[in-house]
Amino acid sequence: MNGSATPRRRKGIATLAELDAFDSIIDVRSPAEFADDHIPGAISCPVLDDAQRAEVGTLYKQVSPFVAKKLGAAYISANIAGHLQRLFLNHDKHWRPLIVCWRGGMRSGAMTTVLRSIGWDACQFEGGYKTFRSHVLGELERLPGGLRFVVIDGPTGSAKTRVLQAIAGHGGQALDLEALACHKGSVLGRLPGLPQPSQKWFETQLWQALRGFDPARPVFVEAESRKIGSLRLPENLFVAMQAGKLCTIEADLAARVAFLQRDYDYFTVDAASLKRHLDALRPLLGHERINAWHAQIDAQDFAGLTESLLRHHYDPLYARARARDYGTGNRRSHAAGGLDAADIERLARQILEAA
Repeated sequence: MNGSATPRRRKGIATLAELDAFDSIIDVRSPAEFADDHIPGAISCPVLDDAQRAEVGTLYKQVSPFVAKKLGAAYISANIAGHLQRLFLNHDKHWRPLIVCWRGGMRSGAMTTVLRSIGWDACQFEGGYKTFRSHVLGELERLPGGLRFVVIDGPTGSAKTRVLQAIAGHGGQALDLEALACHKGSVLGRLPGLPQPSQKWFETQLWQALRGFDPARPVFVEAESRKIGSLRLPENLFVAMQAGKLCTIEADLAARVAFLQRDYDYFTVDAASLKRHLDALRPLLGHERINAWHAQIDAQDFAGLTESLLRHHYDPLYARARARDYGTGNRRSHAAGGLDAADIERLARQILEAA
């Protein structure tokens, strides 16, 4: 045997390069691990639930590895049997699943062994989730620099997100950061009933989006700060956006007030929630200003409230942030009109053509 020959990989082991070659990706980590982050498209089939994992881990540290492994094996066997009965029995013999755990160890090995013994070509993901996570972080450093960004700019209420969505509808490559972050990027940006994802899952979704873009075509994105709600943009993505071409939507105050009343209409049905959100601005704007806004809420003067918010908070804040983050060069302006549906479609077409 030639000692310099490349060693053959063990049967039933798959590498990162083969990630897209499987019919299913089965994540056998605990539900909490899966919720924090996972490979896109994976389904959660934990071989230890959160409580079982904690119990086995405590035994491993406080009693002995042998005792922990005995209990862990019992739990794992029962859980694999349950997944087989509920989820896997309808698959034919050609089904090819990839099994993922934290680092390609005991949990994924147990599931892979059982599925291969049945006759499926199941493979264990070499290195597990840790390998995938390292790959995502590396690609988030590399991918943005190879893309040409067109950044849609404009003051609060200029329908930037709606224009970005219309651009996508016309076939443009759009990176909707606010949709991925489940947040509109301001003190009132939290979406009702939709918590923000974890930082890791946000980054995984970014990786998934970026790797799907054609570098030969522009990528349209809304001007954002380094943070959207509680989530941070990867540094290299933010730098690439700063270097992009700016398309500024110019809209007058009345049009923006009318648009925001439509876009944030859910706040008008919960006055207490709206007041709580605005109370977060007391250290910045003072009690007199916030109390006046509370009074407008009580009077249901939402047009007046929106105009005051723009004049005294959003517009000054936006002007400072955009001067700091994006400067004033390489910018093209587009008149917004009244920001109705026809205006948004027109803006989308203009920005696409100008790119």
